[in-house]
Amino acid sequence: AAEQGQVRHHLIDVLDPDEIYSAGDFSRRGRSAIEEILGRGARPIVVGGSGFYLRALFEGLSEIPPPDLEVRRRLRTQAELHGLGTARAQLARLDPATEARLEEGDTQRVLRALEVVLSTGRPLSDWIAQKPSEDRTIEAIQVGLTLPRGILYDRIEIRVRRMVEAGWVAEVAGLLDRFDRRAPAFQAIGYRQIADSLAGKWSLDEAVRDTIAATRRFAKRQLTWFRKQSGVRWFSAEDLEHCLAEIETSLR
Repeated sequence: AAEQGQVRHHLIDVLDPDEIYSAGDFSRRGRSAIEEILGRGARPIVVGGSGFYLRALFEGLSEIPPPDLEVRRRLRTQAELHGLGTARAQLARLDPATEARLEEGDTQRVLRALEVVLSTGRPLSDWIAQKPSEDRTIEAIQVGLTLPRGILYDRIEIRVRRMVEAGWVAEVAGLLDRFDRRAPAFQAIGYRQIADSLAGKWSLDEAVRDTIAATRRFAKRQLTWFRKQSGVRWFSAEDLEHCLAEIETSLR
């Protein structure tokens, strides 16, 4: 709340836990927010982690087939009967590129990727690789911040443990009272592990350790993604003054 009081934030608290959200949704809302910010003479700053969502925002997305509700229903039933592992193994055979980038336990995206390949005969990764139907590029100064791996991992652990101390478990318990366990929000890192802990799958300590490990894996994938992107200027997160000075010079 204190940070949001200092500068206006956008696209925070815009969804309920049971709403399905996509990169396309984010792109549309993000572009609308950028237009509004520019319209009042301010400069938008996009802060993010998901490389795919940022690509959708800055470059647009190729057309992906609409949902096939019958295939989706069938896949959901199979996942409930046989577990997500079976669906994930099938996806690894049919679309290994997509399977490799999805977080463990991400039911929504695993089933959506399977739905696309089964209903169209083409992997989701092929659809995504297509050039968008129109040129919708947004020009931006792209900045990446790095830390030594050991420091980054220590900060991830500290952050997770502080969130637990601040009431994360009670938050998840309250959400479980109001929403189905299969809601998209419970697939997010941390929420998934704590929900499983509350269901008796494992202890809270085990859930915390798995959340830390999953967050570290996600951070590693983020770095791998952005290292492959051209145009990203890299700075040490421990030298933000230099980073800001370079950005200000670029904006002149």
